[in-house]
Parts: sequence; structure tokens; C-alpha cells
Amino acid sequence: MTETPAALAALLEQALAGEPGGVSSGVETRVENVTRLSGGANMETWAFDWHSAQGARSLILRRLPPGAADASSDAVLVGSIDLPTEAAVLRQAAAHGVSVPTVLLVLRDEHGLGSGYIMSRERGEALPFRILADAKYAGARRALAFQCGEALAKIHGIPLAVLPPGLRDLDMEQDLDRLQGLLDAYGNTSAVHQLALNWLRDNAPAGGARCLVHGDFRNGNLLVDEQGLVAVLDWELTHIGYPAEDLGYICGNVWRFGRSDKPVGGFGDYDDLLAGYRSIRGEAPTAGELRYWEVYCALNWGLVCLTMIHMYRSGQDRSLERAAVGRRMSESEIDLLLLLEESGA
Repeated sequence: MTETPAALAALLEQALAGEPGGVSSGVETRVENVTRLSGGANMETWAFDWHSAQGARSLILRRLPPGAADASSDAVLVGSIDLPTEAAVLRQAAAHGVSVPTVLLVLRDEHGLGSGYIMSRERGEALPFRILADAKYAGARRALAFQCGEALAKIHGIPLAVLPPGLRDLDMEQDLDRLQGLLDAYGNTSAVHQLALNWLRDNAPAGGARCLVHGDFRNGNLLVDEQGLVAVLDWELTHIGYPAEDLGYICGNVWRFGRSDKPVGGFGDYDDLLAGYRSIRGEAPTAGELRYWEVYCALNWGLVCLTMIHMYRSGQDRSLERAAVGRRMSESEIDLLLLLEESGA
């Protein structure tokens, strides 16, 4: 798909025609201001305005990028779920009190738009450097770690029985075997990555309660306004796992964006994150337990970088974004060495 904004607008108008407020109600609808947004390396995001019987609505199209629908197993290596499953998880999250965009339409073949869905465009800012630096978000930064804890507690409380099939569900040993398989698939050239994986095996937590895990809950996937958290975005890495995984992940150094003095996303402290979680769930992991998942996060980020550079070098995706992410692998090695030193490894 190489649609121009005008061609994409026409397809969006047809897709939305049968929705409430569309042409089925006898009122002309139109799509305007179709604009490509910057986004993650795996998905394509477009903003647009839909004028219907209900008035103007600001919406988002989230879909696989052109040519990615027939991607090889590298899509699996990144860990993404398919977009219809992601939309189903979003709807369950909304039903259980998590602040998320509203899914309006899951795309079907006849829409001609590929795999994806259309959702509401919420207010707020998602760019980490603006959230961390702009004075207008000073109050939000003070509240955000606690609010993130609350949001994660709600996510982890969603009953597994209501979730769509197809979510990855591995116990700790299986998951570490998966990581070893990824290291081996890319030649296992980093002694630091192997050292970290060995440490994770030696220090694996005892099995505990399993829950829905966002999988990519971090600064950059949070929509924020002056009061704090507006919505949790980008659920493509959702899976079944352990609660502390999400809590440790947002504390990974890679997601602090240079503000290493604030372990929670570059804006907050462990105590506030855990207090927010405890306010909903009644209990929370300890800061010490989160450290294990910070190591896991740093290793996982290194593997994401390896996957991205492989996709670039193999010619599957020669975008600059794949190459730019891939060259950051050394950052994960530095983070891992520091974390392992602090842990006495």
C-alpha cells in the first residue's frame, strides 16, 4: 500500500460509512486532514478527522506498514500480536477501567486498508523529551509515577478468561529459553548479553500469580496532559506474564531518556510507582524485585536492537528507523554491566 493522503481518505470514508453516524443514517460523511504521524518501528499511524452525523471526531488509524502483512518470522521475534487481537485487548482494558483510546472499527479485507483498526485520538503528549522537559508538564511529572502504578494494577486485574486467544504465555524457564534462542539466532556475538541471560536464569523469581502484561509500558507509550496520565498506548507486545515485569520495565534505563536520577520513566521514583499499584491491588512487588526485571528489560532491548538490524541487513525492511534502532545495541550492554555490577554479579 502506497496511498496518498487523498486516496487513504477515500478508503477511510468507505470503511466508516456503516458506522454509527455514517451514510447509513442518511448524512454525508467525509474524512479530512489525513496526516502520517511519527511512531514506533513496527506500526504505521495516521491521524485524521471524521465528519459524520455525530459531528467531527479526531481519530487514529493504526495498521501494519506497507509490505509488512506478509512479513517473515521476524515479526514473531519482535513479539508483536496481530492487530485484531490488540484491538480486542484494548476493548477489554477499557471495560476494566484502564484509560485507553476507544476502538471504533477493526479493519476487514473489504476495507482495502490492510490489517489494523481505527480508534479515538485522545488529547495529550506522548513524546518523552517534551514530557520530561516542558514546564507545562511539571505537575504531571510529580503525579505520573503513582498514576502509572494505578494503571498497571488495573491492567493486571483484568481476568484472563475475558482475553482473546493467541496471547503469548510462557513460564519463566520457557521465556528464558526463548531469549537464548534469539541470541543464538543472531550468532550470540555479545558476551555481555549471554552473561546477563545466565544471571537471569540463576536469579529467576519463584513462580507466582500470572496476569495480563502490557509488555511495553514505558515513557513514550503513555499519553500525558498537564494533570498526568491520559491513556496507555501501543499494546502490540501484550502477553501473559508476571506483574513485576511491567513494573520493572518502565524503570529500565533505556526508558528514562537521560534522566537516570528518576528510575520510573525519567519522571518518578520507585516508591510512588509501587504506592500507586498498592492503592488498587492492596499489595505490590518490592523495589528489589523490580531490579530483576530491569535486567530483563535491558537484555530484551538488546535483542530488539539485534532484530531490527537483522531486518535492515536482510533487506526485509531497509527503513532508516530499523537501522537507527539496531545501532543502539551497545547501550543495552552498558546498562547490563552496570546493573549486574550493582547486583554483585
